[in-house]
Amino acid sequence: MRSETARAEAFSDGVFAIAITLLIIEVHVPAREHAETLGHELLRIWPSYLGYLTSFLTIGVMWINHHYVFELIARIDRTMLLLNTLLLMLIAFVPFPTAVLAQFVETGGARAAAVLYGATLTLTAMTYFAWWRYASAGRRLIGEQVPDEAVDDITRAYTPGTLLYGGAALVAFLQPWVSAALYLGIAVFYALPLAHWRARLARS
Repeated sequence: MRSETARAEAFSDGVFAIAITLLIIEVHVPAREHAETLGHELLRIWPSYLGYLTSFLTIGVMWINHHYVFELIARIDRTMLLLNTLLLMLIAFVPFPTAVLAQFVETGGARAAAVLYGATLTLTAMTYFAWWRYASAGRRLIGEQVPDEAVDDITRAYTPGTLLYGGAALVAFLQPWVSAALYLGIAVFYALPLAHWRARLARS
């Protein structure tokens, strides 16, 4: 029933909103004793800006896709609710590895921080794909009015997510800076309006 899916989506929207808001809270204002060198201090915390941008885009795109999928779902069951809750738990966790990466990317802890960030996004991508596949397999929860082509396009668009984030996380063991750049690149890739292009690429 639409009322059931609407309740699940409303709850999800609240979690997305909190998670995306927590990102800016982790961008700390320089202390007052740095007033004379405020410009330098604002530049010094550039990793926080980069982490904010990367995670904001990542969570934002996930929210857009989450909203779109719920437009296709005609009903919801207990398993879907549990998968959705697990997905939201991981999304709500994203601000933590974002803050860790921003704080330690210029230190000896860069490798561990980049791996943590990548592991979080990889697990989130895996859960997102499982969440979608449960809803779409055999059109289990998909509305009758939704064409098969739309379902197939979403599946193709979501499929590479785990591999992309997993690959970037592995790169972190060797080059944390390259890994951080890849996380941003993946976020931009999914943020750009290239859904149809990605679907055609997957077909080829």
